[in-house]
Amino acid sequence: MSSAGIGSVESFTQSLTDLLIRSRRIKPDGGIEPPLTSASFDGDVERISRRAEGGVLVNAQDHYAALETACRNIFYDLLASTSIEDASFSQIWNLLDIISILSDVSLCEPGLVFWLVEELLDSQTIDGCRVVFDYLDSRRERLTAKHFKQKQLIILRACNELLRRLSRAEDTVFCGRVFIFMFQSFPLGDRSSVNLRGEYHVENVTVFEKPPVKQTEGSDDAMEVEQKPDTAEKEKTPLEGLPTVSKPEDNASTPQPADVTAKSVKFDTQGEKPQQPEPDTESLYPVFWSLQDIFSQPTRLFDTQVFSSFKSGLDLTLRKFKAVQQHQQSRGTHKLPSSPSRPLKRKRSDTDSSDHNQKWQLTSSFNPRYLTSRDLFELEISDLAFRRHILVQALILVDFLLSLTPKAKRKLEHTSNKSVLYSYTLAEEDTKWATATRAEIATYLQQGQEGKFYYRMVDTVLSRDKNWVHWKAEGCPLIEQPPLTAESVLESQKGAAKACAPRRIRPTPMGSLDLSFLSNTGDEGQAQGLEALKNPERYLLPKVEDYKAPIMEDEFDMDIAKTDEERDNAAVAKASKMWRALRIASKSRLNMFDKLEEGKGLDPLLDQPVPAQGEENEPRQEDGREGVKEQGESVNGVKEGAGLEPMPTAVEAT
Repeated sequence: MSSAGIGSVESFTQSLTDLLIRSRRIKPDGGIEPPLTSASFDGDVERISRRAEGGVLVNAQDHYAALETACRNIFYDLLASTSIEDASFSQIWNLLDIISILSDVSLCEPGLVFWLVEELLDSQTIDGCRVVFDYLDSRRERLTAKHFKQKQLIILRACNELLRRLSRAEDTVFCGRVFIFMFQSFPLGDRSSVNLRGEYHVENVTVFEKPPVKQTEGSDDAMEVEQKPDTAEKEKTPLEGLPTVSKPEDNASTPQPADVTAKSVKFDTQGEKPQQPEPDTESLYPVFWSLQDIFSQPTRLFDTQVFSSFKSGLDLTLRKFKAVQQHQQSRGTHKLPSSPSRPLKRKRSDTDSSDHNQKWQLTSSFNPRYLTSRDLFELEISDLAFRRHILVQALILVDFLLSLTPKAKRKLEHTSNKSVLYSYTLAEEDTKWATATRAEIATYLQQGQEGKFYYRMVDTVLSRDKNWVHWKAEGCPLIEQPPLTAESVLESQKGAAKACAPRRIRPTPMGSLDLSFLSNTGDEGQAQGLEALKNPERYLLPKVEDYKAPIMEDEFDMDIAKTDEERDNAAVAKASKMWRALRIASKSRLNMFDKLEEGKGLDPLLDQPVPAQGEENEPRQEDGREGVKEQGESVNGVKEGAGLEPMPTAVEAT
């Protein structure tokens, strides 16, 4: 870019050249690290004059244009004269650092540094772009700290152009670096990468081989083959592999051969599902790959016919996957067994069959695009990683169907982005099928090597994706919270210091009982403190007669009660006292319970005196005779154990 005759451009070019010369002394070894800052030049970068040559003051637009022209001239000269592999290429990194400093202080266009980076990526090979991304990764936080709104579109355009050049199969790691750079550069709630209109990637078309067309009987080239009428097979479509049950009247009218009836599907009396045969690989091939078209366009399921064919195809796929899993488990391996028709070209060594290599194969398997050859189909479905990839696709689509249920749609009624809301509502029968299918897929994914961990990872990602879908349906509201002000920070610090400050212990801790009554001393003759706790009335049971007067008072209250509430309260109090009196009397007057009559009170029980505590241990007397004596005492003057039998006691006589 020529700048001859433009004094301001030449002035800026000379200033930038001087800064680059100084940067060589600062970084004599070259390279990307360390980054140059304003302190490295003692603030000379910010002091680049805004005046053009001749002392004429230019406006900001002219200043930006002149400085951009000077930067581009130096950038193009360095790019044309040095290779990215040379050590002198570090001058371009230094120039980009200087431009970044200028953009931070608003002395040049904020997006100038990324404009030059975009042109640098276009001029380099894939290996050179990796070096450029080493620079971007090391300066990411610094480049995106200020004026990001003016830079975000340039970053997005440069990264997308680079991704179009990269191969997803050969440059997988580099593609991941580009995506990570964009994810870390853009805020979490940025709407630039959100599909607000809910568009699907319909350009992703999966092409597979069509079934060969069979020749008709009328063709000249058709080969005549004799076959029996009952052994001739009818040509089937891919979705006709499911077993059908014939009607009873058809079986009664049409005689069945012996071999057909022996292979028919039988149902038991307990209502269990019949064991369906394993789908044929040839018939499953077109049905299996046709599911990819529905995976890329889920809205096609709103058609009833497409939905029914999708259910049949997914059921066939699950049955085939389960059958393959059972065959591999029976053989004790998850690898493809050797086949005589397709022998293996090489044998696996003992190290290849180890657990370490199996784990590495599962984690490193990456399919940028599925191979849809008919000859490879049997090998693909024998691979555990391939089956898991397909079922994860099905799991995503089933979750999409479950989001169309009436219950799920009610949660999104208040959302504003109607472009991602569909008027289609999933029927109850289809909802049951989707729920059962999801549970079946989840059970299958948990099987096999590290199946539990694999399903937990997938389920976690899908559950978090539901939150993003809800956020997008709400119109992508701001996620970032405003920064705290200095006043709020100081106030919170004061509150924290006040809460953590040592405090004087309270005389009575919160929640504790006041025990000061233990030390109180009352008047003479009245127990206080600990002596009051020793009062026998606190731990001895009352007498039955003590309840007589309270019960009579409750009866009197019932008679003079003016309201039903007062009468009910008195009745409850009377019933409580009567129950306690009966419980105490049951220990000493149980024989008096027969004299009680319902509704006539406890007078027979309360009028009977209680025997003294010492009378219960005295010997009983009956008919003037003494009761049982201790061993060794005489009965009627005769001592026990003297050769005479003891006299019977009063209890024994009875």
